Amino acid sequence: MADRDPDAIKQDIDRARDQLASTVDLLAERTNPRRLADDAKAKAVRLVKTPAVTISLVGVGALTIVLVIRKIRNR
Repeated sequence: MADRDPDAIKQDIDRARDQLASTVDLLAERTNPRRLADDAKAKAVRLVKTPAVTISLVGVGALTIVLVIRKIRNR
């Protein structure tokens, strides 16, 4: 190993420590349960608002109402 200046070594250590701290902060933000839940909720809302899904949900709702009414009438 080449002899290195102690100040240069300290600077390298400080730089590595700062990079590690940034990485840990980023990972903590990405894995925050509240953030993950909010992201999943936003994704689900976007999916439900698409025309194909909205029409399908209306169709399923209408079919359910018809089946419930038939069941009530056939008693």
